[in-house]
Amino acid sequence: MSQSPILLTDEQIRAFITEGFLILKTDFSNTFHQSMTDELKRVYEEEGNPGNNLLPRIREIQQVFDHPVITGALTSVLGPDYMLHAHRHGHYNAQPVAGGWHKDSYWGYSRMRNHHPWWAMIMYFPQATPLELGPTGVMPGTQNYEERNFISDDAPGEAYASGEAGTFALIHYDIWHRSTPNVLGNPRYMLKFEFMRTTAPSKPSWDNQAPAWIEPTTTLSLPIARHETLWEESWNWLSGSVGSIANTAESNEEKLKELSIALEADFEPHALNAAYELARYGMPGVEVLLAALHHHRTDVSRLSAYGLSVAGSDAVAGLIEALTDEREETVKHAVFALGELRGLADSALPALIRLLSDSSAAVRREICEALGIMASTRQEAVDGLIRCLQDEDTQVRFTAGLSLSRVGPSAVAAVPALAAALDDENRYVRAHALEALRYIGTEEAKDILIKALFNARWCTTTTPSNTF
Repeated sequence: MSQSPILLTDEQIRAFITEGFLILKTDFSNTFHQSMTDELKRVYEEEGNPGNNLLPRIREIQQVFDHPVITGALTSVLGPDYMLHAHRHGHYNAQPVAGGWHKDSYWGYSRMRNHHPWWAMIMYFPQATPLELGPTGVMPGTQNYEERNFISDDAPGEAYASGEAGTFALIHYDIWHRSTPNVLGNPRYMLKFEFMRTTAPSKPSWDNQAPAWIEPTTTLSLPIARHETLWEESWNWLSGSVGSIANTAESNEEKLKELSIALEADFEPHALNAAYELARYGMPGVEVLLAALHHHRTDVSRLSAYGLSVAGSDAVAGLIEALTDEREETVKHAVFALGELRGLADSALPALIRLLSDSSAAVRREICEALGIMASTRQEAVDGLIRCLQDEDTQVRFTAGLSLSRVGPSAVAAVPALAAALDDENRYVRAHALEALRYIGTEEAKDILIKALFNARWCTTTTPSNTF
């Protein structure tokens, strides 16, 4: 019998919001972790990195992700219906030099990144990992930054997924991170798994006691900059609110002018703060953000989209108008903001569906993602996602499967198209189609899912040296 998830506390959620990561401890024995390390060593030496086949190849790993500490942390951040994504990877580090700071891509593709936690990763270190063995380093609080030009290779404040055997790091998908030098030269393994939220929050999914956001009393390290409004909005969003900070500041012409200037700051954290502050000022703030959405600098336009995405219903009409802009980046940013506004932007659905005929694959990708985040049950939205499953662009196709997973049972009309997608040439189109069938959950969908999984099954103990 599985144990109930051990949910995160308010203080842990505050730390995750501000810093973008948490260190988790389970009660697995040292023997368990040692056996895992030994098996990884054997598999890597005899067969190489199993990549996406980590779970079936080393079946004991599933015990890790069934542990109540891990299920509780993921439930707290991503909701109870979170998805274990098909991409997973084992990282081996024996290098005496540090890797470069980076954010993970979306399997080789890019998209506008969410500030709200729609994605998260778990990193599992089965062996004791002191600093000398090269743990993963993270730069706390950088999950909402697109640029890294203000993060030097030896920037102060780096935190490490370092500790005893069985250390787990829960990190925001978009945090800046790197491998650190393994000066000992001994094998260091880290197993990375990705998880995705499939439903927007309607209430807190952690052990919530506090009614409103307050800053954390303890932190593991010091973020590069403070983002009180962004942090408050994230807490409210995780609690089930959309547009919670809209119209919470009184109109102030001088302040609006000051924020408009700050929105163009070269130091991204300051510009980010301005975008979120402007969202507080109702229509006057929205007008500043809408003007900046058309700014010649795409970074200013992008940051304005984040502000508009939390500015409530006042932003919707201007964002719909921006969908006709000649510049692709402006359209993409407007689509993103409308998606994050979810039900408040329901009137934008016809315009978004029309744009699925746009010649730009990048625009179609953003619309496909937005339709999933909006999770509209309207038939025209489901029909639009069915079109996306047949798009010539690979990223549009695999995003369609994820978006249909978010729509869930209301996407029953997509089942035949999802069945056809199981023959797609791309592994993630196929994987996401399987997930969508699972979340739709009708008898027909389950029959197709089970048949496909049986056809693709493989023996977990068959190796080149053990063929039968």
